[in-house]
Amino acid sequence: MSKRTRKQRLPGPVGQVMVESLAHDGRGVAHVDGKAVFIEGALPGERVGFEYLAVRRKFDEGVVTRIHAASADRVTPRCPHFGICGGCSLQHMEAGAQIRAKQQVLLDNLQRIGGAAPENVLPPLTGPVWGYRNKARLGVKHVIKKGRVLVGFRERHAPYVADLSRCEVLHPSVGERFGLLAGMLDTLDGRARIPQIEVAVGDTATALVFRHLDALSEADLARLRAFADESGMHVYLQPAGPDSVHPLMPEISELSYGLPDQNIEIRFRPNDFTQVNSTINTRMIALVLDLLAPERSDVVLDLYCGLGNFTLPMARLAGVVTGVEGESGLVGRARGNALLNGLGNVTFHVADLDKDQRDASWAGGGYNKVLLDPPRSGAAGVIPALGNIHPQRIVYVSCHPGSLARDAGTLVNELGYRLLAAGVMDMFPHTAHVESIALFESR
Repeated sequence: MSKRTRKQRLPGPVGQVMVESLAHDGRGVAHVDGKAVFIEGALPGERVGFEYLAVRRKFDEGVVTRIHAASADRVTPRCPHFGICGGCSLQHMEAGAQIRAKQQVLLDNLQRIGGAAPENVLPPLTGPVWGYRNKARLGVKHVIKKGRVLVGFRERHAPYVADLSRCEVLHPSVGERFGLLAGMLDTLDGRARIPQIEVAVGDTATALVFRHLDALSEADLARLRAFADESGMHVYLQPAGPDSVHPLMPEISELSYGLPDQNIEIRFRPNDFTQVNSTINTRMIALVLDLLAPERSDVVLDLYCGLGNFTLPMARLAGVVTGVEGESGLVGRARGNALLNGLGNVTFHVADLDKDQRDASWAGGGYNKVLLDPPRSGAAGVIPALGNIHPQRIVYVSCHPGSLARDAGTLVNELGYRLLAAGVMDMFPHTAHVESIALFESR
């Protein structure tokens, strides 16, 4: 039996079911004949009707068709494209309820996966919930049947580019100008060969990186320069891989963001990793400094340091700071940022942190405090090195509660640390993404 045949033989619509909880991806969880169903658009405590999207061995998937009894947390989505665009999944849930649900996801993961409950739950870090997003990757598609170019995120249930007129979560410099951007793309001869645009917003400039599969004509380059001049946005081109990114207009383009509380400026390229939400990033750095409490007598290790987002603020307070990152380009720019800010007590190293680093030259530095800010896969690769270093205090910034919970279990149950505190940070409002922070202390 083909996959297509199986998809066509879905059960009929369900008239009414009680939604029991919220899954980690923002869908409501209900049970039909004892089998879990993950229902898009449903909130805990609601009675809803739904239709099936998929039937699987252990669970099914569905989407709300009618709300019989709504949750008090339900609100009207602000964006007219919500439900079609895949960029957001929780706009139908009040912002405070979103962050409470994410906190519960974090605590459940820590207990269930790591067997480690925090002694204290930190108050959530919150900020603006609209127009907050400073980084994004937008799809571009010239649709012949529509006779125009579409710009947007991918659709929720299909690989197509959603037909967006605006985006409520993107920084307004881009989110309110989709029509302008799509109209300009429509004038390009090479519009069918531009698959994506990378958005990067700094404190004083917004950059757009146009990925193009074929060389652009001189006429198209002139149109892009004119667009940059008229819109005030910086236009970059990407003809091949990430290293090929270069400015078109202005010819010298500089992006940066400031951390005024620490008197730090960080320069970056538009395709570098930076935190999506600048307000939460500023508050997160302050929280990290509060939890780690670096002092002049401290020797601090910052693993997965990137451009120095945490490394440089810590260097303002600590005696010596070492940053380690896997991408050499980021390390080079981190060193440049240290020089820019006059910080001579910080050094940077390139290392593959997915591999055992116990014998690395930087791993024997006598560190008494460590910051971890790993990718979604977590910090399992560096945990053995931490077992050798055995710092007094560890602060862990996480973008995935499951990998944090796994690593917390190792730190607490194998290496003898206490999980003093943990909490969530609302880095991605209206999505199911959970950003969190945890403080560990040696027993």
